[in-house]
Amino acid sequence: MNPVAADRVARAWQVLGTVLDPEVPALSVRDLGIVREVIDHGAELEVVLTPTYSGCPATEVIEQSVLDALRAEGLGPARATLRRAPAWTTDWISEEGKRKLNDYGIAPPGPAAPDAGVPIRIFGRKADAVACPRCGSARTERLSAFGSTACKALYRCLSCREPFEHFKPI
Repeated sequence: MNPVAADRVARAWQVLGTVLDPEVPALSVRDLGIVREVIDHGAELEVVLTPTYSGCPATEVIEQSVLDALRAEGLGPARATLRRAPAWTTDWISEEGKRKLNDYGIAPPGPAAPDAGVPIRIFGRKADAVACPRCGSARTERLSAFGSTACKALYRCLSCREPFEHFKPI
């Protein structure tokens, strides 16, 4: 890659670190791990995105936000390409992103289960203990398999009694 293209790609990655996820505004799309690649085609940049799941309602908003941010920084024209395979996994969330989730009050996911590629997983009422992002206690209980979005579950801490969401490992 020539130095001008490399600089343009590096600048694009920096800009993508400022584009917030609309459903979890504590994270950038870069921290979330949905930006797979930035390619300089000379006349335009291509940003390859993998949605957190194929039915994610925020996909179009994310695409437009990415393109708007690149254009605002003078890096356009640009286009977004969706790549759904391999499927996104919470293992792609950066360590900084997991810290930001916790600071925001959402318990970050642990490592995805080895069978995370299985399209449907049935969970019983008993869930693994998730540390409370407010007090750190592992004395928590799952109230609902789904929180404000399908990728989060609703929990309650039995120590500090505060409710919180957990970003499910997938």
